[in-house]
Amino acid sequence: MSQRSNPRVRVLGAGVFGLACAAELSARGAEVEVWDRAEALGLATCSYLAGGMLAPGCEAESAPPAVVAAAAGGADWWEALGVQVIRRGSLVLAAPRDQGELPRFLRQSVGGQRVAGAALAALEPALAEKHTQGIFYSDEAHLDPRAALASLAEKLSVQWGQDGRTDDFAGVDLLIDARGIAARPEIAPLRGVRGEMILLHCPEVTITRPIRLIHPRHPCYLVPRGGGVYMLGATMVESDDRKPVTVKAALDLLAALWAVHPGFAEAEILETAAHIRPAYPDNIPAVRRDGRVIRVNGAYRHGFLLAHHLARQVADLALQEAVQCA
Repeated sequence: MSQRSNPRVRVLGAGVFGLACAAELSARGAEVEVWDRAEALGLATCSYLAGGMLAPGCEAESAPPAVVAAAAGGADWWEALGVQVIRRGSLVLAAPRDQGELPRFLRQSVGGQRVAGAALAALEPALAEKHTQGIFYSDEAHLDPRAALASLAEKLSVQWGQDGRTDDFAGVDLLIDARGIAARPEIAPLRGVRGEMILLHCPEVTITRPIRLIHPRHPCYLVPRGGGVYMLGATMVESDDRKPVTVKAALDLLAALWAVHPGFAEAEILETAAHIRPAYPDNIPAVRRDGRVIRVNGAYRHGFLLAHHLARQVADLALQEAVQCA
């Protein structure tokens, strides 16, 4: 490595981990370039299809404690980058036949408070007729992943259409490999988890915060994007098949959506899409060093939730190396 206190770094991959690492490194004074093999921001990255929920309390119901602990401070970090973060909490609901699952979810999660009747109606009036009780997580937040990625990509001047290799150090001191599932040939334990989502337009129904629906077979979440647009997701299938959304997946998601509010029957389907989440066996994202390559991968379903934590780890490693070599 050259004798510099501000290393020259190339980030491979313009998904949420790649752009977050580039933003953190740039903020600390590194010279950063971002390469992505896609021609533009869009469906080439699973981050583009994410829910964007910054909801560690809800995730604690099924995620390891390490994920919940690492999520602290994420909303503040995104806001510091100029990304709009909506802090209205999140709400967990269950269909009438599944109401018995609410106490279990509350016990296994963190920071939730039971709400019922008028308290629930005050949070989301549109849901008052269909739902009488739920769990409210007041400290949680969400963002629009597409707007967040576009904002970072513009600030960082991503070089689109550049298919970088992890053995090409021309002009740089370090490589940050944030290619997601594309890096699997070089990361043996990495596996693919297929996720499918539906983007809807339904101005007749007004919901202002993310809704998670407990369901024995098809749990789902609904995230408002503004202007009557909602993102409905997402399946979790142990598969790396990139085929379009299947009829079964769409029916399962839409049936669950009906349980949230029957008014969504009149919604327009704007988009359906599927992508492959990269995941390690323990479903915990990780930063790993391999010589002059720092790999950050395994987002699973926690990309936006943990991006700040992983980006700080990557920057610490990169800048520590620069100090040692200076």
